Amino acid sequence: MTRVVIEEGESFDSLLRRFNKKVQSDRVLSEVRRRRFFEKPSVVRKRKRAAKLRKSRRQSMKEQRGYQ
Repeated sequence: MTRVVIEEGESFDSLLRRFNKKVQSDRVLSEVRRRRFFEKPSVVRKRKRAAKLRKSRRQSMKEQRGYQ
């Protein structure tokens, strides 16, 4: 669970901004969206395999272009 402690003299807007930043960095919302509906194990494997393939293709394209 994400927690943010209010500092003395801190406005609500800055507290809310810090909270939203912390939620994004903890990837809470993406996890909630992902778990909203049940995903069959075969679909999970397929999604992960596709992500792995995209990552490797992107890496090979960077190497071809001379990036690191």
